[in-house]
Amino acid sequence: MKITIETNVAVPIADVWRAFNNPDDIVQWDATDDWHTTRASNDLKIGGKLSLRIEAKSGGMGFDFAATYTQIELNRLIEFREDDGRMVRLEFIETDSGVTIRQTFDAELKHPEDQQRSEWQAVLDRFARHVESKHNS
Repeated sequence: MKITIETNVAVPIADVWRAFNNPDDIVQWDATDDWHTTRASNDLKIGGKLSLRIEAKSGGMGFDFAATYTQIELNRLIEFREDDGRMVRLEFIETDSGVTIRQTFDAELKHPEDQQRSEWQAVLDRFARHVESKHNS
């Protein structure tokens, strides 16, 4: 099953793209209230790797996230395959007020759809707040 979420970002596409893919930015926005990304590396090219270390803010738990890029269109599209085989597609759609990011991903089997949707949406919304705050400062 595929799940689709989206958010709107009131920032020009070049700034959205840069903040979404820059490891220094990724560690600031990629997480939820209970988790944070402590390390990120990103080789944004087809066949390149995205690698993240995500840890519980309370300590004690963490995991490595890794994916390989399968399709990239500058300022428009990113697709990657997670190491467990699930696919993620991100569309960056320019609008009159900025950019809509639409993310479609293969659901996991072990967690409920609602939980996955809300967790991935929280990360995408956190990204929007991060890049808007950075752009407006």
